[in-house]
Amino acid sequence: MNVGYARETVPSRTPLTPFASRLRKLDAKEQKDAHNGTVEVVPLAAEDQAILELESSTVVGHTCKVILLGADAPDVPALRARVADRIGSTPALTRRLAETPDGWAWVPDDDFDVDRHVVAVPGVLARGPELRREVARLFAERLDRAHPLWRMDAVALDDGGAAIVWRVHHALADGTTLVRFAQTLLLDEFSASATLSGMHRHTQPGHAASPHADDARRRHHLVGFLGREFARSRDSSPFDGHIGTRREVAFASTSLSELHRAAKTLCGATLNDAVLTAVAGGLRRWVRQHHGHLGVVRVKVPVSLHHEGDDVANRDSFFTVGLPLNESDPVARLRATKEATSVRKGDDDAETMDALLRHLAGVSPALEKLCTRIEQSPRAFAVNVSNVPGPRVAVTLLGSPVEALYSLAEIGERHALRVAVVSLDDTISFGICADPALVQGLQTMADGIETESEALTAAAG
Repeated sequence: MNVGYARETVPSRTPLTPFASRLRKLDAKEQKDAHNGTVEVVPLAAEDQAILELESSTVVGHTCKVILLGADAPDVPALRARVADRIGSTPALTRRLAETPDGWAWVPDDDFDVDRHVVAVPGVLARGPELRREVARLFAERLDRAHPLWRMDAVALDDGGAAIVWRVHHALADGTTLVRFAQTLLLDEFSASATLSGMHRHTQPGHAASPHADDARRRHHLVGFLGREFARSRDSSPFDGHIGTRREVAFASTSLSELHRAAKTLCGATLNDAVLTAVAGGLRRWVRQHHGHLGVVRVKVPVSLHHEGDDVANRDSFFTVGLPLNESDPVARLRATKEATSVRKGDDDAETMDALLRHLAGVSPALEKLCTRIEQSPRAFAVNVSNVPGPRVAVTLLGSPVEALYSLAEIGERHALRVAVVSLDDTISFGICADPALVQGLQTMADGIETESEALTAAAG
């Protein structure tokens, strides 16, 4: 999208986080090689640096894919061999973070070792609560900043299957990029027509980027955008609190085609509208059980701005929308969600937000940070709900069928709950991550998501 603005990309020379001391700086020889151009140095993009700076004593900053494999799942030596054979196709995964004379950058890890990044979890676990506890434990662990910021932990399951818990720092890859990495690095080849090509939401220039002859309409659009995206919820967020270091996870799944058909049949809504409505059903069930009061919960919806062939780690924006938990009818909730998202999409709110932040960065970084703090308030949104498309067909990994694919994303201070959605073939799956000290009983929420999906499908006949 060409909006005529350029976000400031000069790397900060101040420490990124309290954990910056764990970085390996370039030694004299490496600095000389970088200066001579014999070592590839990739400056840290402003978006990626901003994400890295979110890491704190309680925030680890990961995005994660949990890949469940069926019988005859490959062992760790086979996984390492697959990664070693293909790692050249994903050079970003062989770079480490370093402080260079010109600022923070990705540089080749001269000590890169596949065995360090693909490891086996001791023992054999059962699917269900035991596996979820192990996934939560792994998710809460930090990645070693002295090496590339990713790791695969292979968990053997008692039914002959396996789970691969693949953590990647969000500064290195967002959800869309990580799905692309999975296709390139891990999965067996499948039909080009069923790849991720064309599945990213690439938005053409809209109202935010095009000149307007009608100044009155432009002012009306801007007023509407500011009212929608910087509105404050009247209800306090049930997930607002100071988070700790522990995590709990839960998973839910439903039929993609049935949910899509139900959304279209019931009110001409989209699959994304139905996904948000399903999340609303899970939130409603959890809030009723733990808080009692039901109101409108505002959710933040990331929008991918990746385009075909780009190689950037993070490229997205967002809009916010209120989910009416006080509405008892799932179909009415779907209609209300469709009405709200239609306005956001029709007025290109995500693109306008992207343009606004880029413009503010060029005018005043301090003003940009103020705007960001306002939109990150728990009264601006309570829960982040991201949705990333995956492969359109069933896939395998070294001949073993991928039975399920889940996403997990890190929570944040005063946002103790996060929902990540990803699709695979005809299944759409929900990964829920929370701080268990603030949000207990996540399975109640996961069950509510599946119940709401079934209710929408049944209502569509």
